[in-house]
Amino acid sequence: MAKIKTSFFCQNCGTQYSKWQGQCNACKEWNTIVEEVIQKEEKTSWKTSSELKKAPKPLKIAEIDSSQEVRMDTLDGELNRVLGGGIVPGSLILLGGEPGIGKSTLLLQISLKLPYKTLYVSGEESQKQIKMRAERITPEGDNCYILTETKTQNIFRQIQEMEPEIVIIDSIQTLHTDYIESTAGSISQIRECTAELIKFAKETNVPVILIGHITKDGTIAGPKILEHMVDTVLQFEGDRNHVYRILRSLKNRFGSTAELGIYEMLGSGLREVSNPSEILLSHREEELSGTAIASTLEGMRPLMIEIQALVSTAVYGTPQRSTTGYNAKRLNMLLAVLEKRAGFRLGTKDVFLNVTGGISVDDPAIDLAVVAAILSSNEDIPVGKDVCFAGEVGLSGEIRPVNRVEQRIQEAEKLGFATIFVSKYNKISTKFPGIKVVLVSKIEEVVEHLFG
Repeated sequence: MAKIKTSFFCQNCGTQYSKWQGQCNACKEWNTIVEEVIQKEEKTSWKTSSELKKAPKPLKIAEIDSSQEVRMDTLDGELNRVLGGGIVPGSLILLGGEPGIGKSTLLLQISLKLPYKTLYVSGEESQKQIKMRAERITPEGDNCYILTETKTQNIFRQIQEMEPEIVIIDSIQTLHTDYIESTAGSISQIRECTAELIKFAKETNVPVILIGHITKDGTIAGPKILEHMVDTVLQFEGDRNHVYRILRSLKNRFGSTAELGIYEMLGSGLREVSNPSEILLSHREEELSGTAIASTLEGMRPLMIEIQALVSTAVYGTPQRSTTGYNAKRLNMLLAVLEKRAGFRLGTKDVFLNVTGGISVDDPAIDLAVVAAILSSNEDIPVGKDVCFAGEVGLSGEIRPVNRVEQRIQEAEKLGFATIFVSKYNKISTKFPGIKVVLVSKIEEVVEHLFG
Protein backbone atom coordinates (compact mmCIF):
# COMPACT_ATOMS: atom_id res chain seq x y z
CA MET A 1 0.00 0.00 0.00
CA ALA A 2 1.25 3.48 -0.86
CA LYS A 3 2.52 5.66 1.97
CA ILE A 4 -0.12 8.03 3.31
CA LYS A 5 0.86 11.65 2.87
CA THR A 6 -0.82 14.68 4.38
CA SER A 7 -0.69 18.26 3.24
CA PHE A 8 -2.30 21.55 4.23
CA PHE A 9 -4.48 23.58 1.86
CA CYS A 10 -6.17 26.97 2.13
CA GLN A 11 -9.88 26.38 1.51
CA ASN A 12 -10.29 29.94 0.22
CA CYS A 13 -7.59 30.22 -2.45
CA GLY A 14 -6.10 26.69 -2.67
CA THR A 15 -2.52 27.50 -1.64
CA GLN A 16 -0.62 24.46 -0.37
CA TYR A 17 1.54 24.47 2.78
CA SER A 18 3.82 21.89 4.37
CA LYS A 19 2.52 22.65 7.89
CA TRP A 20 -0.44 24.37 9.50
CA GLN A 21 -0.49 28.11 10.14
CA GLY A 22 -3.18 30.53 11.22
CA GLN A 23 -3.17 32.95 8.27
CA CYS A 24 -2.83 32.20 4.57
CA ASN A 25 0.08 34.16 3.07
CA ALA A 26 -1.62 34.35 -0.33
CA CYS A 27 -5.17 35.58 0.41
CA LYS A 28 -4.57 36.84 4.01
CA GLU A 29 -7.59 34.92 5.34
CA TRP A 30 -7.50 33.50 8.86
CA ASN A 31 -8.31 29.93 9.92
CA THR A 32 -8.86 28.65 6.38
CA ILE A 33 -5.93 26.19 6.25
CA VAL A 34 -6.92 22.57 6.88
CA GLU A 35 -5.10 19.27 6.68
CA GLU A 36 -6.06 16.83 3.93
CA VAL A 37 -4.99 13.20 3.67
CA ILE A 38 -3.54 12.39 0.28
CA GLN A 39 -3.03 8.74 -0.67
CA LYS A 40 -1.61 8.34 -4.13
CA GLU A 41 -2.33 5.05 -5.85
CA GLU A 42 -0.84 3.81 -9.06
CA LYS A 43 -2.91 5.51 -11.74
CA THR A 44 -4.28 3.80 -14.77
CA SER A 45 -5.35 5.72 -17.83
CA TRP A 46 -9.03 6.36 -18.34
CA LYS A 47 -8.58 4.26 -21.50
CA THR A 48 -7.58 0.59 -21.68
CA SER A 49 -3.94 -0.16 -22.34
CA SER A 50 -4.67 -1.50 -25.83
CA GLU A 51 -6.12 1.82 -26.86
CA LEU A 52 -3.17 3.95 -25.73
CA LYS A 53 -1.71 5.93 -28.58
CA LYS A 54 1.94 6.63 -29.32
CA ALA A 55 3.73 9.42 -27.51
CA PRO A 56 3.79 12.67 -29.51
CA LYS A 57 7.02 13.78 -31.16
CA PRO A 58 8.30 17.36 -31.38
CA LEU A 59 7.63 19.12 -34.68
CA LYS A 60 9.03 22.24 -36.31
CA ILE A 61 6.54 25.09 -36.09
CA ALA A 62 6.40 25.21 -39.90
CA GLU A 63 5.35 21.54 -40.01
CA ILE A 64 2.36 21.99 -37.69
CA ASP A 65 -1.02 21.97 -39.42
CA SER A 66 -2.28 25.56 -39.36
CA SER A 67 -5.75 24.90 -40.79
CA GLN A 68 -8.58 26.64 -38.99
CA GLU A 69 -10.03 24.61 -36.12
CA VAL A 70 -13.67 23.77 -36.74
CA ARG A 71 -15.74 24.93 -33.78
CA MET A 72 -18.86 23.16 -32.57
CA ASP A 73 -21.98 25.31 -32.93
CA THR A 74 -24.04 25.41 -29.71
CA LEU A 75 -27.12 26.82 -31.52
CA ASP A 76 -27.04 29.58 -28.88
CA GLY A 77 -25.95 32.93 -30.30
CA GLU A 78 -25.03 34.47 -26.95
CA LEU A 79 -22.88 31.53 -25.83
CA ASN A 80 -21.21 31.30 -29.24
CA ARG A 81 -20.32 35.00 -29.04
CA VAL A 82 -18.80 34.72 -25.56
CA LEU A 83 -16.82 31.59 -26.50
CA GLY A 84 -15.49 33.26 -29.66
CA GLY A 85 -17.57 31.40 -32.25
CA GLY A 86 -18.44 28.08 -30.62
CA ILE A 87 -16.90 25.26 -28.59
CA VAL A 88 -13.35 24.26 -29.49
CA PRO A 89 -12.97 20.44 -29.62
CA GLY A 90 -10.85 19.15 -26.75
CA SER A 91 -11.27 22.29 -24.63
CA LEU A 92 -12.23 22.44 -20.96
CA ILE A 93 -14.79 25.15 -20.08
CA LEU A 94 -15.62 26.22 -16.52
CA LEU A 95 -18.94 27.95 -15.81
CA GLY A 96 -19.29 29.66 -12.42
CA GLY A 97 -22.04 31.61 -10.73
CA GLU A 98 -24.11 32.07 -7.58
CA PRO A 99 -26.43 29.29 -6.39
CA GLY A 100 -29.78 29.42 -8.17
CA ILE A 101 -28.63 31.87 -10.84
CA GLY A 102 -29.36 29.40 -13.68
CA LYS A 103 -26.10 27.59 -14.50
CA SER A 104 -27.66 24.13 -14.65
CA THR A 105 -30.67 25.47 -16.57
CA LEU A 106 -28.41 27.09 -19.16
CA LEU A 107 -26.30 23.99 -19.80
CA LEU A 108 -29.27 21.60 -19.76
CA GLN A 109 -31.12 23.86 -22.21
CA ILE A 110 -28.10 23.92 -24.51
CA SER A 111 -27.49 20.17 -24.24
CA LEU A 112 -31.11 19.48 -25.24
CA LYS A 113 -30.68 21.57 -28.41
CA LEU A 114 -27.20 20.38 -29.40
CA PRO A 115 -26.99 18.28 -32.58
CA TYR A 116 -24.13 16.35 -30.94
CA LYS A 117 -24.26 13.28 -28.70
CA THR A 118 -24.10 14.83 -25.24
CA LEU A 119 -23.54 13.23 -21.83
CA TYR A 120 -24.90 15.34 -18.95
CA VAL A 121 -23.38 14.11 -15.66
CA SER A 122 -25.09 15.38 -12.51
CA GLY A 123 -23.86 14.83 -8.99
CA GLU A 124 -26.45 17.10 -7.40
CA GLU A 125 -29.81 16.05 -8.87
CA SER A 126 -31.51 12.73 -9.66
CA GLN A 127 -32.52 11.74 -13.17
CA LYS A 128 -36.19 12.39 -12.37
CA GLN A 129 -35.43 15.92 -11.18
CA ILE A 130 -33.50 16.65 -14.36
CA LYS A 131 -36.35 15.16 -16.43
CA MET A 132 -38.84 17.54 -14.75
CA ARG A 133 -36.66 20.54 -15.60
CA ALA A 134 -36.09 19.31 -19.16
CA GLU A 135 -39.85 19.00 -19.79
CA ARG A 136 -40.31 22.58 -18.60
CA ILE A 137 -37.57 23.85 -20.92
CA THR A 138 -38.24 21.84 -24.08
CA PRO A 139 -39.84 18.46 -24.81
CA GLU A 140 -37.16 17.56 -27.34
CA GLY A 141 -33.60 16.35 -26.85
CA ASP A 142 -32.84 13.02 -28.53
CA ASN A 143 -29.07 13.53 -28.31
CA CYS A 144 -28.89 14.21 -24.55
CA TYR A 145 -28.04 11.38 -22.12
CA ILE A 146 -28.36 11.89 -18.34
CA LEU A 147 -26.03 10.18 -15.85
CA THR A 148 -26.17 10.67 -12.07
CA GLU A 149 -22.73 9.73 -10.79
CA THR A 150 -19.97 11.31 -8.69
CA LYS A 151 -17.10 8.83 -9.04
CA THR A 152 -14.81 9.67 -11.95
CA GLN A 153 -13.87 6.03 -12.63
CA ASN A 154 -17.55 5.13 -13.17
CA ILE A 155 -18.06 8.22 -15.34
CA PHE A 156 -15.16 7.29 -17.62
CA ARG A 157 -16.50 3.73 -17.86
CA GLN A 158 -19.82 5.06 -19.17
CA ILE A 159 -17.99 7.44 -21.51
CA GLN A 160 -16.08 4.51 -23.03
CA GLU A 161 -19.33 2.68 -23.71
CA MET A 162 -21.39 5.51 -25.28
CA GLU A 163 -18.57 7.68 -26.76
CA PRO A 164 -20.22 11.13 -26.41
CA GLU A 165 -19.17 14.15 -28.44
CA ILE A 166 -19.63 16.62 -25.53
CA VAL A 167 -19.47 15.98 -21.76
CA ILE A 168 -21.10 18.29 -19.18
CA ILE A 169 -20.27 17.93 -15.45
CA ASP A 170 -22.65 19.41 -12.85
CA SER A 171 -20.69 20.14 -10.74
CA ILE A 172 -16.94 19.63 -10.32
CA GLN A 173 -17.20 20.03 -6.52
CA THR A 174 -19.37 16.89 -6.27
CA LEU A 175 -16.91 14.57 -8.03
CA HIS A 176 -14.38 12.35 -6.31
CA THR A 177 -11.71 9.92 -7.43
CA ASP A 178 -10.28 6.79 -5.79
CA TYR A 179 -6.75 8.10 -6.25
CA ILE A 180 -7.22 10.78 -3.54
CA GLU A 181 -8.38 9.89 -0.05
CA SER A 182 -10.24 13.07 0.94
CA THR A 183 -13.81 14.31 0.87
CA ALA A 184 -15.54 15.50 -2.30
CA GLY A 185 -15.21 19.25 -2.77
CA SER A 186 -11.80 19.47 -1.09
CA ILE A 187 -8.91 21.15 -2.87
CA SER A 188 -7.17 17.82 -3.48
CA GLN A 189 -10.25 16.19 -5.02
CA ILE A 190 -11.05 19.19 -7.22
CA ARG A 191 -7.50 19.31 -8.54
CA GLU A 192 -7.28 15.58 -9.22
CA CYS A 193 -10.73 15.25 -10.84
CA THR A 194 -10.08 18.27 -13.06
CA ALA A 195 -6.69 16.87 -14.09
CA GLU A 196 -8.33 13.57 -15.11
CA LEU A 197 -10.95 15.43 -17.16
CA ILE A 198 -8.27 17.55 -18.84
CA LYS A 199 -6.35 14.42 -19.83
CA PHE A 200 -9.53 12.87 -21.22
CA ALA A 201 -10.44 16.02 -23.20
CA LYS A 202 -6.98 16.47 -24.73
CA GLU A 203 -6.55 12.79 -25.69
CA THR A 204 -10.00 12.31 -27.22
CA ASN A 205 -10.66 15.84 -28.56
CA VAL A 206 -14.01 15.78 -26.72
CA PRO A 207 -14.90 19.14 -25.07
CA VAL A 208 -15.83 19.10 -21.37
CA ILE A 209 -17.96 21.77 -19.67
CA LEU A 210 -17.74 22.04 -15.88
CA ILE A 211 -20.04 23.86 -13.47
CA GLY A 212 -18.18 25.37 -10.51
CA HIS A 213 -19.51 26.70 -7.22
CA ILE A 214 -18.43 30.12 -5.97
CA THR A 215 -17.30 31.24 -2.53
CA LYS A 216 -18.99 33.82 -0.31
CA ASP A 217 -16.93 36.65 -1.81
CA GLY A 218 -18.13 35.81 -5.34
CA THR A 219 -15.11 33.92 -6.71
CA ILE A 220 -15.03 30.35 -8.00
CA ALA A 221 -14.22 27.88 -5.22
CA GLY A 222 -10.56 26.93 -5.47
CA PRO A 223 -10.07 29.76 -8.01
CA LYS A 224 -6.31 29.62 -8.49
CA ILE A 225 -6.50 25.88 -9.11
CA LEU A 226 -9.43 25.69 -11.52
CA GLU A 227 -8.85 28.91 -13.45
CA HIS A 228 -5.25 28.00 -14.28
CA MET A 229 -6.10 24.46 -15.33
CA VAL A 230 -9.05 25.03 -17.68
CA ASP A 231 -9.07 26.70 -21.11
CA THR A 232 -12.08 28.99 -20.62
CA VAL A 233 -13.71 30.51 -17.53
CA LEU A 234 -17.26 31.85 -17.88
CA GLN A 235 -19.10 33.79 -15.19
CA PHE A 236 -22.91 33.68 -15.07
CA GLU A 237 -24.14 36.61 -13.01
CA GLY A 238 -27.19 38.70 -12.24
CA ASP A 239 -29.62 39.49 -9.48
CA ARG A 240 -31.95 36.63 -8.63
CA ASN A 241 -34.69 39.20 -8.00
CA HIS A 242 -34.48 40.31 -11.65
CA VAL A 243 -35.08 38.31 -14.80
CA TYR A 244 -31.91 39.21 -16.70
CA ARG A 245 -28.66 37.24 -16.58
CA ILE A 246 -25.25 38.21 -17.94
CA LEU A 247 -22.66 35.72 -19.23
CA ARG A 248 -19.08 37.01 -19.15
CA SER A 249 -15.77 35.48 -20.20
CA LEU A 250 -13.06 35.87 -17.54
CA LYS A 251 -10.51 33.75 -19.39
CA ASN A 252 -10.52 32.41 -22.94
CA ARG A 253 -7.57 30.83 -24.68
CA PHE A 254 -9.50 30.69 -27.96
CA GLY A 255 -11.27 34.06 -28.07
CA SER A 256 -11.77 37.49 -26.57
CA THR A 257 -12.53 38.08 -22.89
CA ALA A 258 -14.42 41.30 -23.63
CA GLU A 259 -17.56 39.69 -25.02
CA LEU A 260 -20.88 39.69 -23.20
CA GLY A 261 -24.00 37.51 -23.46
CA ILE A 262 -27.40 38.52 -22.06
CA TYR A 263 -30.31 36.20 -21.23
CA GLU A 264 -33.80 36.66 -19.86
CA MET A 265 -34.98 34.11 -17.30
CA LEU A 266 -38.48 32.83 -18.15
CA GLY A 267 -40.61 29.99 -16.88
CA SER A 268 -39.64 27.99 -19.95
CA GLY A 269 -35.90 28.59 -19.57
CA LEU A 270 -33.46 31.27 -20.68
CA ARG A 271 -34.21 33.48 -23.68
CA GLU A 272 -31.41 35.06 -25.68
CA VAL A 273 -31.53 38.87 -25.72
CA SER A 274 -30.28 39.82 -29.17
CA ASN A 275 -30.86 43.57 -28.64
CA PRO A 276 -29.58 44.42 -25.12
CA SER A 277 -30.55 48.08 -25.44
CA GLU A 278 -34.19 47.03 -25.01
CA ILE A 279 -33.48 46.16 -21.36
CA LEU A 280 -30.86 48.81 -20.63
CA LEU A 281 -32.98 51.81 -21.64
CA SER A 282 -36.02 52.92 -19.66
CA HIS A 283 -39.32 53.35 -21.48
CA ARG A 284 -40.68 56.64 -20.19
CA GLU A 285 -43.01 59.16 -21.73
CA GLU A 286 -42.02 62.34 -19.88
CA GLU A 287 -38.51 63.74 -19.79
CA LEU A 288 -36.86 63.60 -16.37
CA SER A 289 -33.73 65.34 -15.15
CA GLY A 290 -30.69 63.33 -14.12
CA THR A 291 -30.69 60.78 -16.94
CA ALA A 292 -28.41 60.52 -19.97
CA ILE A 293 -27.77 57.82 -22.58
CA ALA A 294 -24.23 56.56 -23.23
CA SER A 295 -22.95 54.54 -26.16
CA THR A 296 -20.58 51.83 -24.95
CA LEU A 297 -18.99 48.66 -26.29
CA GLU A 298 -18.81 45.17 -24.80
CA GLY A 299 -16.39 43.27 -26.98
CA MET A 300 -17.65 43.66 -30.54
CA ARG A 301 -21.19 44.56 -29.46
CA PRO A 302 -22.30 48.22 -29.15
CA LEU A 303 -24.75 48.94 -26.32
CA MET A 304 -26.85 51.95 -25.41
CA ILE A 305 -27.06 52.23 -21.63
CA GLU A 306 -28.86 54.69 -19.40
CA ILE A 307 -26.96 56.64 -16.73
CA GLN A 308 -29.03 57.94 -13.82
CA ALA A 309 -27.72 60.58 -11.41
CA LEU A 310 -29.20 62.24 -8.33
CA VAL A 311 -27.58 65.37 -6.91
CA SER A 312 -28.98 66.75 -3.65
CA THR A 313 -27.86 68.91 -0.76
CA ALA A 314 -25.79 66.97 1.79
CA VAL A 315 -27.66 66.44 5.06
CA TYR A 316 -24.51 65.53 6.98
CA GLY A 317 -21.18 67.29 7.03
CA THR A 318 -19.48 64.90 4.61
CA PRO A 319 -21.30 64.51 1.26
CA GLN A 320 -22.05 60.98 0.07
CA ARG A 321 -20.68 59.52 -3.16
CA SER A 322 -22.48 56.30 -4.12
CA THR A 323 -22.27 54.39 -7.40
CA THR A 324 -23.87 51.24 -8.82
CA GLY A 325 -22.20 49.70 -11.88
CA TYR A 326 -19.59 52.48 -12.14
CA ASN A 327 -16.17 53.10 -10.58
CA ALA A 328 -16.56 55.31 -7.50
CA LYS A 329 -13.04 56.72 -7.82
CA ARG A 330 -13.70 57.77 -11.38
CA LEU A 331 -16.90 59.51 -10.26
CA ASN A 332 -14.89 61.51 -7.70
CA MET A 333 -12.44 62.48 -10.45
CA LEU A 334 -15.22 63.70 -12.74
CA LEU A 335 -16.78 65.72 -9.90
CA ALA A 336 -13.40 67.38 -9.26
CA VAL A 337 -13.07 68.20 -12.98
CA LEU A 338 -16.57 69.74 -13.02
CA GLU A 339 -15.76 71.91 -10.02
CA LYS A 340 -12.31 72.98 -11.18
CA ARG A 341 -12.84 73.39 -14.94
CA ALA A 342 -16.57 74.10 -15.33
CA GLY A 343 -17.25 76.05 -12.14
CA PHE A 344 -20.01 73.83 -10.70
CA ARG A 345 -19.98 73.73 -6.90
CA LEU A 346 -20.62 70.07 -6.09
CA GLY A 347 -18.39 69.75 -3.03
CA THR A 348 -21.34 70.11 -0.63
CA LYS A 349 -23.73 67.92 -2.63
CA ASP A 350 -24.63 64.23 -2.30
CA VAL A 351 -24.14 62.45 -5.64
CA PHE A 352 -25.70 59.08 -6.41
CA LEU A 353 -24.99 57.36 -9.74
CA ASN A 354 -26.61 54.26 -11.22
CA VAL A 355 -26.10 52.29 -14.45
CA THR A 356 -29.49 50.74 -15.26
CA GLY A 357 -29.92 47.09 -16.18
CA GLY A 358 -27.70 45.73 -13.40
CA ILE A 359 -24.47 45.71 -15.44
CA SER A 360 -21.05 47.12 -14.57
CA VAL A 361 -19.30 49.26 -17.19
CA ASP A 362 -15.58 50.06 -17.35
CA ASP A 363 -15.63 51.81 -20.72
CA PRO A 364 -14.25 55.38 -20.32
CA ALA A 365 -16.47 56.46 -23.23
CA ILE A 366 -19.43 56.80 -20.84
CA ASP A 367 -17.69 59.66 -18.94
CA LEU A 368 -19.48 62.30 -20.99
CA ALA A 369 -22.89 60.77 -20.27
CA VAL A 370 -22.07 60.62 -16.54
CA VAL A 371 -21.17 64.32 -16.59
CA ALA A 372 -24.36 65.18 -18.50
CA ALA A 373 -26.53 63.20 -16.04
CA ILE A 374 -24.91 64.88 -13.02
CA LEU A 375 -25.31 68.38 -14.46
CA SER A 376 -28.88 67.62 -15.52
CA SER A 377 -29.81 66.60 -11.97
CA ASN A 378 -27.93 69.53 -10.43
CA GLU A 379 -29.64 72.09 -12.68
CA ASP A 380 -32.94 70.12 -12.76
CA ILE A 381 -33.02 70.43 -16.55
CA PRO A 382 -33.70 67.19 -18.48
CA VAL A 383 -31.49 65.99 -21.32
CA GLY A 384 -33.48 65.14 -24.45
CA LYS A 385 -34.56 61.51 -24.82
CA ASP A 386 -33.10 61.44 -28.34
CA VAL A 387 -29.61 62.63 -27.24
CA CYS A 388 -26.70 60.28 -26.44
CA PHE A 389 -23.00 60.63 -25.64
CA ALA A 390 -19.71 58.89 -26.42
CA GLY A 391 -16.62 60.59 -25.05
CA GLU A 392 -13.92 60.32 -22.40
CA VAL A 393 -13.33 63.26 -20.07
CA GLY A 394 -9.74 64.21 -19.22
CA LEU A 395 -8.44 65.92 -16.10
CA SER A 396 -8.16 69.26 -17.86
CA GLY A 397 -11.83 69.11 -18.90
CA GLU A 398 -11.13 68.13 -22.52
CA ILE A 399 -13.28 65.58 -24.36
CA ARG A 400 -10.95 62.83 -25.49
CA PRO A 401 -11.59 60.56 -28.50
CA VAL A 402 -12.83 56.97 -28.06
CA ASN A 403 -12.23 53.86 -30.14
CA ARG A 404 -14.63 52.60 -32.82
CA VAL A 405 -16.70 55.74 -32.67
CA GLU A 406 -18.36 55.08 -36.03
CA GLN A 407 -19.78 51.80 -34.78
CA ARG A 408 -21.22 53.64 -31.75
CA ILE A 409 -22.78 56.31 -33.97
CA GLN A 410 -24.26 53.66 -36.26
CA GLU A 411 -25.90 51.88 -33.29
CA ALA A 412 -27.35 55.17 -32.02
CA GLU A 413 -28.71 55.95 -35.48
CA LYS A 414 -30.27 52.49 -35.72
CA LEU A 415 -32.05 52.96 -32.38
CA GLY A 416 -33.56 56.29 -33.44
CA PHE A 417 -31.41 58.83 -31.58
CA ALA A 418 -31.34 62.28 -33.18
CA THR A 419 -28.10 63.66 -31.69
CA ILE A 420 -24.85 62.21 -30.42
CA PHE A 421 -22.01 64.12 -28.73
CA VAL A 422 -18.47 62.91 -29.55
CA SER A 423 -14.98 64.35 -29.36
CA LYS A 424 -13.95 66.56 -32.24
CA TYR A 425 -10.60 64.76 -32.20
CA ASN A 426 -12.26 61.56 -33.44
CA LYS A 427 -11.74 60.95 -37.13
CA ILE A 428 -15.13 60.22 -38.69
CA SER A 429 -15.07 59.33 -42.37
CA THR A 430 -18.59 57.90 -42.76
CA LYS A 431 -21.67 60.06 -43.31
CA PHE A 432 -24.65 59.43 -41.04
CA PRO A 433 -27.71 61.14 -42.54
CA GLY A 434 -30.10 59.88 -39.84
CA ILE A 435 -28.33 61.40 -36.83
CA LYS A 436 -26.67 64.72 -35.98
CA VAL A 437 -23.08 64.33 -34.80
CA VAL A 438 -22.03 67.17 -32.48
CA LEU A 439 -18.26 67.54 -32.16
CA VAL A 440 -17.07 69.01 -28.85
CA SER A 441 -13.64 69.53 -27.32
CA LYS A 442 -14.38 70.80 -23.77
CA ILE A 443 -17.00 70.29 -21.06
CA GLU A 444 -18.00 73.96 -21.40
CA GLU A 445 -19.16 73.32 -24.97
CA VAL A 446 -21.34 70.41 -23.84
CA VAL A 447 -22.89 72.56 -21.08
CA GLU A 448 -23.62 75.33 -23.57
CA HIS A 449 -25.31 72.93 -26.01
CA LEU A 450 -27.43 71.21 -23.37
CA PHE A 451 -28.30 73.93 -20.89
CA GLY A 452 -27.68 77.14 -22.79
